[in-house]
Amino acid sequence: MDTQEILKKVRKVEIKTRRLSANIFAGQYHSAFKGRGMAFSEVREYQFGDDVRDIDWNVTARFHRPYVKVFEEERELTVMLLIDVSGSLDFGTEVQTKRDMVTEIAATLAFSAIQNNDKIGVIFFSDKIEKYIPPKKGRKHILYIIREMLDFKPESRKTDVRQAIEFLTSVSKRRCTAFVLSDFYVRQDFEQSLIIGNRKHDIVAIQVYDRRAKELPDVGLMKVVDSETGFEQYIDTSSKKLRNAYSKYWANRQNNLMETFNRSNVDNISIATNEDYVRSLLMLFKKRS
Repeated sequence: MDTQEILKKVRKVEIKTRRLSANIFAGQYHSAFKGRGMAFSEVREYQFGDDVRDIDWNVTARFHRPYVKVFEEERELTVMLLIDVSGSLDFGTEVQTKRDMVTEIAATLAFSAIQNNDKIGVIFFSDKIEKYIPPKKGRKHILYIIREMLDFKPESRKTDVRQAIEFLTSVSKRRCTAFVLSDFYVRQDFEQSLIIGNRKHDIVAIQVYDRRAKELPDVGLMKVVDSETGFEQYIDTSSKKLRNAYSKYWANRQNNLMETFNRSNVDNISIATNEDYVRSLLMLFKKRS
């Protein structure tokens, strides 16, 4: 992809996702993702119903009547996008690949973040950390992130979510909100890393999948390739038994994944490439508000 083509694509993604952020997500994002905590704002006289633990004893002693500390929420967040760049994201049988949808969702979240004056950083991962972009503010920074998402060439085609989460916990010293965007086509168990990571940070999992991962079409003999290992084989999709086994395998995998998220207390959504991700994100934001 040449530079002009990349810039054209960046602009296209920006126009679509920036509009979504401004018109749809601004309020929902603000209420769904809280700041780091409470910051001291001022003192005022004690009123009936105030928490006695908030009494400022120094000011109280000086004025001989009770005063309480008033706190307000620190709105500024650091948002980290953990983006899966493994080979399986190149798959897509609908209008777009999983990678295309991940890019749009990530860009939408990024523009929502800067509208709230939040910093945004990125970790590109496969079965290793491919690239780390430290958190910064501003449109220029986001356009750089989008360009990287569109044109990044990973060194590995495999996936290891565990490594990405462990890297997040080591590199982000302060609490942040971290979105993990992946198809979660993983072979390693990452639950323990997720539990530890979610204690330190606020982790949200966004799964993007193609509907053909759920069900095989009846099209006779088909060549299938594992995009992460390169393993190839022919399967007979006219076999009802095979199609049922395939659907059952998907359902079991999804159940295990959802149980992992639930046990780790991680909010999550699953979005198919033929679905409207706007609706899914709004549902996620609403659930968290």
